[in-house]
Amino acid sequence: MSRRDPMVRLRHMLNYARATVRITAGRSRADLDLDESFALAVTHAIGMIGEAASQVPPEVRAQRPGVPWRAIVGMRHRLIHGYEEISFDLLWRAAMESVPPLIAELERILSPEDPP
Repeated sequence: MSRRDPMVRLRHMLNYARATVRITAGRSRADLDLDESFALAVTHAIGMIGEAASQVPPEVRAQRPGVPWRAIVGMRHRLIHGYEEISFDLLWRAAMESVPPLIAELERILSPEDPP
């Protein structure tokens, strides 16, 4: 499998989504304000989900409407280009509310029973 293979990008998304869950386990929203390393780790993990998503070809995205592609890539753009104005409330909401269902959808897509 080449790095250009969309399945590789989907696996990257899944890996960073799982990392987000691991990083945030047992933590609170307030920790983003209090722990710079934690805030940077969560920002990076969510940004990498968006970067991988942005590399998935449009025709593959169209075949996978269960993934909120625009929102994921849009979040990446906000984190990278609007880095001085990152809303930790929005970041935390994404980590807590959006990432777990994304993991479930990516696991479904990447399961051997799901055709390409």
